[in-house]
Parts: sequence; structure tokens; C-alpha cells
Amino acid sequence: MARAIAEAGIPTTLWARRASSLEPYADTPARYAETPAALAAASDVVCLCVVGDDDVRELVYGETGLLAGMAPGGTIVVHSTIHPDTCRELAEKAAPQGISIVDAPVSGGAPAVEAKSLLVMVGGEDADVARVRPIFESYANPIVHLGPLGAGQVTKILNNLLFSANLGSAISLLELGETLGVPRDKMCEVVTRGSANSKALGSIAMFGGTLDNLAPIAGGLLQKDVRLAASLADTAGAVQGKVFDAADAALAAMGHPR
Repeated sequence: MARAIAEAGIPTTLWARRASSLEPYADTPARYAETPAALAAASDVVCLCVVGDDDVRELVYGETGLLAGMAPGGTIVVHSTIHPDTCRELAEKAAPQGISIVDAPVSGGAPAVEAKSLLVMVGGEDADVARVRPIFESYANPIVHLGPLGAGQVTKILNNLLFSANLGSAISLLELGETLGVPRDKMCEVVTRGSANSKALGSIAMFGGTLDNLAPIAGGLLQKDVRLAASLADTAGAVQGKVFDAADAALAAMGHPR
């Protein structure tokens, strides 16, 4: 995403926790900042790509955080998948400084970025979203504005809940097929070309028909997101139904029980 922004001709400054993370951008026109505050001081829009709520807070708050360096009129974009309440908390802290928050979790991974077809799920005020849309357009299509701040997070969390549930259903199917005498690789070959195909099954097939190799990559992240979905459901008084059961089965199979 950072490369796409820089190569689109948008003046770009980068910061990362590890210096090695910046090495791949040496051939781009991007500059580097020493701290999040310095990054914010050099930017009118800052895009955050970190894992969880506490990571976002760590980068936004404090003496060297983004709010310490950003000028009024700036916008912080949260690409991380976090609780929508955290986005609203950030907005309350940022508003007195004239800084806006947009939540914009993404889906699609590196191949989608390279094809400029990353899916961006956006929540925020119309004017704020319009301001950052040209940046999103350097790496994303579609860009879906879902509503007020937090709406992007709700949608991404529910997307990942269903993906987890689909993983659980798919692995159960493969286990059943194996019991009935159909090898997993053959079942994957058939179903990935048939009407029952899914992104989840395709991911399992890519990693040999089990969740063993997928778990180190996705297990912890999906565990986080299913927990977020459960929190949202509890707050809304919604029943955690079969979609959670299937998601829990996948998490347990990956060694990351909810």
C-alpha cells in the first residue's frame, strides 16, 4: 500500500517500528520519519497499518504519537481491524485538535494491492472520506463508504467472522469426505471448481487441505476478529448463533480458541 501511494506521485513519508520494514522502499521517492509524531508533522493524512487496538493507541497517543505532531485539518486513517468504539475514542481525542478519524479496514492482501483491487471498507464523515479517497484509489477498487465512523470496522469484523465460519465448515467437509474415502486433495480439487467453492476452502486447498499451515498466518488475527464480533453481538443483545459455532470450530482447529 505504501509503495502504491508513493508510486502514484503522492508525497509520502514512512515510519515503522522496525527499520528493516522500510528497506523495501529504498527504490521509491518516499521519505522516512524518526517517530510517529514526526511522521504526522510531515503529513496531512496518516494511514495506520498495525494489528490491534492497543497498537493503534500506542501510535496515536503520547509525546511521540501522531496527535503530538499533526496539524489541525489532518486526518488519521485506521486500516487496522479494531473495535469501532476505539475509532470513536480516537475521534473524541483528536477532535479538539481539529483532526479527523476515518476507519478503513481492508481485504484482499498483497496480490490485490498489486492489482489495485484491494477492498476498502470505510466509515467516516462524507467530507473526510472524500479527502482521503484519492489516496485509497492508488491501491484500491472498490472503495465502499458504509456510513459513519466505525461502520467500516463493523463490516470487516462481520466479514472475518463469516470467513472463519466458512473455514470451520470447509474443514468439517474435508474430514467427512476423508472418512467416506475421498482424499482431501481430491475433494479440494473438485469443490474448488464446483458450486460449493468458497474463499475459505480455496485457502485450505492452497495449504494442503488442512489448517495447520494457515494457522500461523491467520489464526491469531481471526481469533481477535471473532472476539470483536462476539463483543459487538453482546453489546447489541444479539444471539451468537451457528455462525459463531462454525467460527469457533475453525479457531479450535488452528489452536487459537476464542
